[in-house]
Amino acid sequence: QVPSVPFSFTINLTIANELTIPGNSLFFPGAGYGGVIVYCELPDSYYAFDATCTYEINQTCKVVNSGVLGECKCCKSQYILLGGGYPAKGPAAAPLRQYSVSKVNNVTLRVYN
Repeated sequence: QVPSVPFSFTINLTIANELTIPGNSLFFPGAGYGGVIVYCELPDSYYAFDATCTYEINQTCKVVNSGVLGECKCCKSQYILLGGGYPAKGPAAAPLRQYSVSKVNNVTLRVYN
């Protein structure tokens, strides 16, 4: 299991405006255990996941995001960021560790655990 590391940070959507487009995702280093991937499902609907692979649980094997997919650079497991971060391919069996996302106002998201 990916270790739980307490954190909280905000995202300004006027700066990270890629996250206003459904299907896009961005990586934010320095939060969680291995960094955090935030995915925009629909306008005002977001998911956040730890970028640590659930098969290769260490801070060097990161899941690299590309839109709706994430792939571990070590074991090549692929995760679908839509609907829970579940593995779609590879040796990983467990979904990515999911974090909470809330809208603070029209231009600010808060990501936390």
